[in-house]
Amino acid sequence: MGERIILHCDLNSFFASVECLDLPHLKNVPMAVAGSSEDRHGIILAKNEAAKKYNVKTAETVWQAKLKCPSLVTVPPHYEKYKYYSDKINEIYYGYTDMVEPFSIDESWLDVTGSQKLFGSGYEIAKKISSEIKEKTHLTVSIGVSFNKVFAKLGSDYKKPDAITVISRENYKEILFPLPASDMLFVGRATLSQLEKAKIKTIGDIANSQKDTLVRLLGKSGETLYNYANGLDTSPVVCEREKEKSIGNGHTFKRNLIGETDIKKALTIICDTVSTRLRKKGFKCKTVCVTIKNTNLKKLSRRKQVGFFTNTERDLFKTSFEIVKENWNFDEPIRMLTVTASDFEDDVKLNQVSFFDLEKKQDKKLESFDSSIDEIRRRFGRNAVSFASQLEGDILSKREEDEDEN
Repeated sequence: MGERIILHCDLNSFFASVECLDLPHLKNVPMAVAGSSEDRHGIILAKNEAAKKYNVKTAETVWQAKLKCPSLVTVPPHYEKYKYYSDKINEIYYGYTDMVEPFSIDESWLDVTGSQKLFGSGYEIAKKISSEIKEKTHLTVSIGVSFNKVFAKLGSDYKKPDAITVISRENYKEILFPLPASDMLFVGRATLSQLEKAKIKTIGDIANSQKDTLVRLLGKSGETLYNYANGLDTSPVVCEREKEKSIGNGHTFKRNLIGETDIKKALTIICDTVSTRLRKKGFKCKTVCVTIKNTNLKKLSRRKQVGFFTNTERDLFKTSFEIVKENWNFDEPIRMLTVTASDFEDDVKLNQVSFFDLEKKQDKKLESFDSSIDEIRRRFGRNAVSFASQLEGDILSKREEDEDEN
């Protein structure tokens, strides 16, 4: 079999671009999508090209952005519209290959190795996809074309907006090695700090380092970064056409949980992870299952319906704690705790999240808040925002905390 051809497609300023479809007068003025923008404490979720010229950044507060750009126009997010366009564009991708792996609502990897006889080279396929997206949705996309997923992702980031960049075995050192180490996939603030201490500043520095040195510096992720920088990533594009039936997270704790306070701390951390994963997939759940394992490894599993579709940490925590409270003696120690969400409704156009308008409004605020947190973590690492119970840090081992970040 010949060399793999992988595309990474990244929709340009996706949220802002979708809003401008309905508000075309905002396309050429500085504009941003922001949560709770009326009180100026909301977070910038996306911005258009005009706002980028003022150095408006995703994840900063509205008031910070308006210090840079007083004329900035903010609009609230409309997640149902973003989901609609994301689905529509993914269907375009499926017209070229059945190997499509969404990375987020506006990014996907495509393996088009087997599509070349039908549609041409990787570059030609990228051109066709770009043109079709523009024609059918009036949105633009930046596409990286390469022989592995990591380099394809770096290619889509390399030139924006509305661009195609080919990263080949012949040119990857010339294009990628001068880039800052922070551009590498999964290099967050903590990892970057460690690299800077070792005077590793660029992707080329990572590639030219000794693998053993990186492993001593960063643990197992050091070897991963070495492989990524040297073009040795062989991870497959995982087709997600078949929807998952459940999403969960669990921990065996470094000490047993005893009492209501311990259990609440653990559930807060676990439900935060599950809710984040649900939102990343674009799912909402209606059923929560809690599995408890005691010190004798005896297992108890109970499930409960939330009563509406949700993906907020608060709803998952409330339901999971109710399950524990109804089925467990708080004085009995817990060795392992797992929360699993199921019965998905992935159509975020569904608005009946509660029986009362006040609760609906509150739930929308929570969704906006959670999505803002997701964006901050995506840009700056999972530990950029943590619950107080996680900061107290006496129930999760360091290994488990690190694994949760991935």
